[in-house]
Amino acid sequence: MTEFKKQSWKPGTLIYPLPAVLVSCGETSDEYNIFTVAWTGTVCTEPPMCYISVRKQRHSYDIIRRTGEFAINLTTEELARATDWCGVRSGKSENKWEAMHLTPLTTSHIKAPIIAESPLSICCKVRQVIELGTHDMFLADVVGIEADERYIDPETGKFSLDKARPIVYSHGEYFTLGKLIGHFGWSVKKKTTKRRRK
Repeated sequence: MTEFKKQSWKPGTLIYPLPAVLVSCGETSDEYNIFTVAWTGTVCTEPPMCYISVRKQRHSYDIIRRTGEFAINLTTEELARATDWCGVRSGKSENKWEAMHLTPLTTSHIKAPIIAESPLSICCKVRQVIELGTHDMFLADVVGIEADERYIDPETGKFSLDKARPIVYSHGEYFTLGKLIGHFGWSVKKKTTKRRRK
């Protein structure tokens, strides 16, 4: 029998890996900003809802709190440098769009811009702000999705994010995704047996 040994640690945030996303916000072009977020995820399917958790000290915090809108832009290997850079620089002193050669696009869903170079942008409207501690959670309704046509199969309409080579964040480091090991439900799928020919 395998012997398992565990160490007890103090409480911490060790749920990894997480998507490293670029969040864009602002109502007008002069206040458009981007910042990197790893505390993000889905909270409900119907209605579609997600969240981001943001420190109050972040430049974008006040923008999102005032406008009630933001976009979650998924990131890729190609956007890896921009993803890191936008997380360590402040929009108070830097124009991140120009510095990282990113393109803001408008959408009919929200006033906040999306990032043209992102394969998928999730347009959000804040439903509730939950004050927690180091971070406040912006609980939001997903009001629209903008998908890059380069990753949509013209015949099936299926969106293939894997072709965009997404990245994830794990305890201070960025990683690409590994090989596919299964689909949802594969563990209980019945195996088909081939009949022998007589």
